[in-house]
Amino acid sequence: MAALASEGKVFGIDYSDVIVSIARKLNVHAIEQGTVEIKEASVSQLPFDGNTFDIVTAVETHFWWPDLPEGLHEIFRVLKPACTLVVIAEIYKGAQTRVARIIEKDIPRFGMNLLSPDEHRAMFIEAAFTGVQIVTDVKRGWICCVGKKPSIKSR
Repeated sequence: MAALASEGKVFGIDYSDVIVSIARKLNVHAIEQGTVEIKEASVSQLPFDGNTFDIVTAVETHFWWPDLPEGLHEIFRVLKPACTLVVIAEIYKGAQTRVARIIEKDIPRFGMNLLSPDEHRAMFIEAAFTGVQIVTDVKRGWICCVGKKPSIKSR
């Protein structure tokens, strides 16, 4: 991702100190160049000022968040007006894949929060994102959710 953001800086967070350590080792060169920074933090309490980011991505993570609505509200806070949140996952509630059926059956055991496409849309809208788009790949069971923080004018 840092290679795509040649004029900016990429920040990564994870609540696991082990994953943060691994990510720092994998990105040591970019960290030394000042183009990447990786912090241990929770989506529920992001260590950034409001209106900081042009884009926030959550890849294969949101179903583990302890409080999905709170996490979306916190991301909304750190996004600049008219900027974008993208949430991507290889599983969602109602996906017609073998893995999805197995996981849905044992969700309490796995501690996951799986949402249907409609539930994803409702959660984005409830968090005040606009232009919400939900795209699924039924064959693979993938989901991509995109929403924008409204511009200052439209708020």
